[in-house]
Amino acid sequence: MKIVSRYILREHVGPLLFALSALTSLLLLNFVAKRFGDLVGKGLPWTVIAEFLSLSVPFTLAMTLPMAVLVATLHAFSRLAAENEITAFKASGVSVRRLMVPVILAASGLTLFMVWFNDQVLPRANHRLATLQSDIARVKPTLALSEQVINEVVARQLFLRAGRIASGTNQLRDVTIYDLSVPTKRRTIIADSGVLAFNATGEDLILRLYDGSTTELGDTDPSRLQRSFFREDVIRVRGVAARLERNEDRMYYKSDREMSVCEMMGRVRESTAQRDSAWVRLRIAEADGVRPERAPAVSGGIGGLYCVAVNRILSLLMPREAVAATPGLVAASAPALAAAQDPAQDPASRQLDAPPADPSVLAGMALELKIAQANIDTYRVEIEKKFAIATACLVFVLLGAPIALRFPRGGVGLTIGVSLAVFGLYYVGLLGGEALADRDLVGPGVAMWSTNILLASIGLVLIARLGNEGSTSRGSETMEWWSRVRERFRRRRA
Repeated sequence: MKIVSRYILREHVGPLLFALSALTSLLLLNFVAKRFGDLVGKGLPWTVIAEFLSLSVPFTLAMTLPMAVLVATLHAFSRLAAENEITAFKASGVSVRRLMVPVILAASGLTLFMVWFNDQVLPRANHRLATLQSDIARVKPTLALSEQVINEVVARQLFLRAGRIASGTNQLRDVTIYDLSVPTKRRTIIADSGVLAFNATGEDLILRLYDGSTTELGDTDPSRLQRSFFREDVIRVRGVAARLERNEDRMYYKSDREMSVCEMMGRVRESTAQRDSAWVRLRIAEADGVRPERAPAVSGGIGGLYCVAVNRILSLLMPREAVAATPGLVAASAPALAAAQDPAQDPASRQLDAPPADPSVLAGMALELKIAQANIDTYRVEIEKKFAIATACLVFVLLGAPIALRFPRGGVGLTIGVSLAVFGLYYVGLLGGEALADRDLVGPGVAMWSTNILLASIGLVLIARLGNEGSTSRGSETMEWWSRVRERFRRRRA
């Protein structure tokens, strides 16, 4: 049976790698195309472009690996059934369900890998990518001058017009410069020729002008003009083509997609403490001094169980001090948690005899409560989504294998058609559930896991009926089922 298991897995490796590379390339090109305008025209070195592309791969890979698993499963089992290898296995006493065992175990391993990947690799890559995009956004575009056109060298401050620009030597002819950097002292520089160059760092523009004049408004009397002539003049414009400055040590704000599961669980606990405090103060103010009930509890869900397991593993592998200092595992402060667990410990709850609050104060408390609840929902949705997408590798195997075995002659058309239908259903359900959960209409767990449960249930039902395939290989099972229904209906009427 080890030979059979290796053979079945080997049939999946080729389609998996091909589908993974093709889907990842397509989504990566789409992602880069949307941000192409932020990269070009800024004189960025090729290493920065390569880093941008490499940091974009983890986000794309997290979405395409479950897709590739479904494509590989459909293709491999469809080919095995089309070439009668499944029939040969059955004749040898090997059931179809036994053939699916190594694929299910491999998909379970990929699921565990995706859980680690989505929790550790993906947030770090997203954070570094966001930092790099912020650094690139501060880079000014590389200066590009055109002939017979007023070029904006410095935004709303310095403009340059040249009758002719020699590309090889950067020599200028018939040069006119409009300097509006000082509104009360505007200058116009006209020169017969000039030379354009950058300094050693490539940041400052140096204009060396010959045989010209400078006209500017007077310092005290705007109605008077001052004009001076020169044979050679040098103008230095700073920061025209700024270089990329990397701020590796600077801490940027982390969004939910840039945090690990345990970091988001820490934020959930902090937001829960803030929500419960606002709940107590608002209920006291609305009830005119009556002690309020405790706020609804927030379930830790699968993220809480995962962090408990991670803490226990780290406590075995690392000293206790190091575990306590692990980022993302720090809970809310003790006073805040105590106030959240027991409203009587909140200072606001002790002011039971306070006069009714002003309506504006009540509105502020309600807004604070709403914001805290929205933060809780956002982080919990992202946590559940990490695990739901990882589990999709296993769900797609349970769904794809029986579909491929029921339609063995489907070929590439079956693979593409079923893949597109399942992808569309899965990601529409995922995005729709995320939108509903962010609005607090459904729970995060229900929103993120409903599509997985639906597809897994369909797959398990089809697996349970694998022994009832039709007699031919072109989908006649459906026709046979329809014929049986018609026959039963005819007999009842008779």
